Amino acid sequence: MSHHLVRGLALAAALSACALAGAASAAAPAAAPAAVPAAALRLDAPIPVGPQVKVGKLANGLTYYIQRNARPERKLELRLVVKAGSILEDEDQRGLAHFVEHMAFNGSTNFRKHELVSYLQSIGVGYGADLNAYTSFDETVYILPIPTDRQEHVDKAFQVLEDWAHGLRFDPEAIEKERGIVLEELRLGKGASDRMSKQIMPKIFNGSKYAERLPIGTEEVLRSFTPEAVKRFYRDWYRPDLMAVVVVGDIDPARAERLVKAHFAKLKNPQPARPRPYADIPARQETEALVVTDKEATGNAVLIRYPVQPVREAGTIRAYREDLVQALFSGMLNQRLQELAQQPEPPFMGASSTLGKLTPRYRSYNASAALGPRGAEAALTALVEENERARRHGFSEGELERVKKNLMRTYEQAWNERAKSDSSTYAAEYIRNFLQQEAIPGIDTEYRYVRELVPGITLEEMNAYARRTIPADSGKLVLYTGVTRPETPDGRQLLATVAAAQRAELRPRDEKAVAARLMERLPQPGTIVAQSQDKALGLTRLTLSNGVKVILKPTDFRNDQVLMSAARFGGQSLFGDQDLLNARFANAIVASMGVKEFTPLDMRKILAGKAAQVNVGLANYTDVVVGASGATDIETMLQLTWLKFHGVRRDEDLFRSYVGRQAEQARNQTAQPGARFGDAVMSALYNNHPRAPRTLKAEEYEQIDLDRSIEIFRQRFSSARDLTFILVGSFDAAAIKPLLATYLGSLPTPDIPVAYRDVGLRPATGVVKREVRSGSEPKSTISLTFTGPAEFSEAEQLRLSALLEVTNIRIIEVLREQMALIYGGGASGVLSKIPYGNYSIGVTLPTGPENVDKVIAATFAEIGKLQAQGPLAADLEKVKRNWIQNHRRSLRENGYWLGHLQTALSEGTDPASILEIEKQVQALTAEQIRTAARRYFNDRNYVQVVLNPEKPAATVAATQAEATAPGG
Repeated sequence: MSHHLVRGLALAAALSACALAGAASAAAPAAAPAAVPAAALRLDAPIPVGPQVKVGKLANGLTYYIQRNARPERKLELRLVVKAGSILEDEDQRGLAHFVEHMAFNGSTNFRKHELVSYLQSIGVGYGADLNAYTSFDETVYILPIPTDRQEHVDKAFQVLEDWAHGLRFDPEAIEKERGIVLEELRLGKGASDRMSKQIMPKIFNGSKYAERLPIGTEEVLRSFTPEAVKRFYRDWYRPDLMAVVVVGDIDPARAERLVKAHFAKLKNPQPARPRPYADIPARQETEALVVTDKEATGNAVLIRYPVQPVREAGTIRAYREDLVQALFSGMLNQRLQELAQQPEPPFMGASSTLGKLTPRYRSYNASAALGPRGAEAALTALVEENERARRHGFSEGELERVKKNLMRTYEQAWNERAKSDSSTYAAEYIRNFLQQEAIPGIDTEYRYVRELVPGITLEEMNAYARRTIPADSGKLVLYTGVTRPETPDGRQLLATVAAAQRAELRPRDEKAVAARLMERLPQPGTIVAQSQDKALGLTRLTLSNGVKVILKPTDFRNDQVLMSAARFGGQSLFGDQDLLNARFANAIVASMGVKEFTPLDMRKILAGKAAQVNVGLANYTDVVVGASGATDIETMLQLTWLKFHGVRRDEDLFRSYVGRQAEQARNQTAQPGARFGDAVMSALYNNHPRAPRTLKAEEYEQIDLDRSIEIFRQRFSSARDLTFILVGSFDAAAIKPLLATYLGSLPTPDIPVAYRDVGLRPATGVVKREVRSGSEPKSTISLTFTGPAEFSEAEQLRLSALLEVTNIRIIEVLREQMALIYGGGASGVLSKIPYGNYSIGVTLPTGPENVDKVIAATFAEIGKLQAQGPLAADLEKVKRNWIQNHRRSLRENGYWLGHLQTALSEGTDPASILEIEKQVQALTAEQIRTAARRYFNDRNYVQVVLNPEKPAATVAATQAEATAPGG
């Protein structure tokens, strides 16, 4: 695991003591590697490549990485990495680096057009979810996960990589078809963000070529480029000296190396080869401001970008130590900014300051903030002053100690999970090593380094780092982006605010003392009054003396992860329409005020070095408790759970702060086409029912009553009656029973209602059609929603899911690949028994206004074929293979088991059905899917809503030309 990956996780942990680092949570099942003695660590020594990976280079310059890894089983992650992206495009090629990536799936030496995707789907590789690729400024990466249960699959996968590397066909007909698809992708990206970025990028990159080479390219080039232009890019830049092959997974390394050599040693570099240039980014010398607004923007923000600095990975232990210092610095500074965001009238909704990479070869110091009701002046003042405070006065010992604990905990988590990390995680590290020269010493070596280096990092050193890292006086770009409003500042105002903040008199920050632990006294324990075993599922079922029940499933899937959930019926449904807002936001309001006598910021300090979090709340029809922890932090998670049931901390200031942030977000959403479209869909679907989901207006947040929200929360969470807590993960069942008796067995359980109320939310019947006009870009979105009553069962849910998967295969095959009418889109749906047996299918299809009728007609034509003929046998088999592979992998995931056990409780189904899923999938028939298509795609009962631009296409260009960017 590269130090840069762990560094990123460490920063996340430093920002939040409750953060659980992705797949890793901490346990200590084995002894940690011994710390390296100080005398043995030579800071200028190079960081070695770890023994976990074989790194080699062929005579033609191609680099390869090979690692055997057992998670997931019978799976191999392959990557083809090309050190070539949009920055290398000639003027007539803008967008063609990305276009080449598309053409990799459109025919090659050994695969005809569509044959590749179809073959991979037939062996269980999902298109998009598994098989994928991306193009950036400086690289193109192809992602190919392959099952290893049959040798021919692996052999053929290496042939795919080789074809991508030098065997693409570029048939003229395929190019023309893909041209339409890529133009639809470009259309999909149009909107406020795209319009604003075209004004911002030249300033962000300070006139560099990067600003002119966005990977999507230009519409002019994409419409007019010649086949020779795209072939030229492929010929010039897809060559072995710019390539790496990454092989990680369940494979013998010697065999993998033989396959790499067999397929790639014969590749030749072009003669002569074009030099591979790297675009420079000039350092900013002057300070300037830029104001860019758009009526459809998603929010208001400010950014201060300080001059870029060239960066090279030194690859030494000293450089590694500097990265640790940077992580600690960022954690402390951003913790301070978070505290400002939780003031009664905060200067911003959120903010961050960090030294980050702009490109692989450049970095810069940045400070940014999302604006709240107080606007740009308050945000910029607070942002600059807090940076200046850190630069002038430094940090405290307490701050440093907390971020050190979080940093060390994160590395401990990564080390504990070293044998349980997914192959895709390792593959990503090796991609970064090839592209950015990040060190890959392996987690054993890293953990040794960290345990030796972090204790020696002093407060004096951290404060010196702050003084030299936070720019005191330099050229800078001050950027304002947001919704067009009368109060929008101009550039002169921004610069004056920043200058004044830099000159302000600032006192050192006061460090408030907090408690050392969550609970000073433990509760009087309950007892375990009954227990039983389910050996088939590996479950232990407990009944506690207060009536609370517990289901335990210890696993070895992760070494350091414990997940918890509990649910019962009730939720928001028990409260009347007049209390809807108070009930809907009760969870978030209570959470925003802290726990016990502790504010949320106090909690971060108390939980420093812990990996534990718990959230409780009211869903529509249920009360829910969810938690997660590391294996050594289970008691902390249970303490948090106990505290949630024993009082609410009332804080009027934090309540006002929360409501103000929500109202500001609502104001920013009002002009967004997506929000208007979503509201129109819900309005049409549910006939404006007060319980239907919708975007709230800013003024509605003022109607929330703090005391009533607290009262609602307490009504539901003053009692744990009828709750069954499910714990899945890395724990010993016998060892944690005393903790369960102490914290869950002592929860209060007074009598409260534990049944949901049917609030009468029902979808419209018949055929309902609406049009929404919003947005200035020539883009449309089609929403089709099919609903109706249905009898719930697990078997029927499986049939509905299979129908949707087959439908999506047909949508992509026909509407995208054959007709080039869409770039993406598809169907999703659910079968539910709460509050009544029903189903809902939603189909969402973005396209152009001129193609709306064609897309709708083509979609219903495919639905009609499924109803008349059922799915193609090959399509159904693709779905089955993919599901079975995903299921086998998921059986080794704690979250999969937790979700299944919780659903079985809520739905009243047999939890043992998880052992029969593969058999049930294999038993699915085409006739069952045809029957499901007739049942669920009812063309006499659906809601159709189409989003079209505000103005006809002919006037859109004129509208766009009116956009201005006031500045100073």
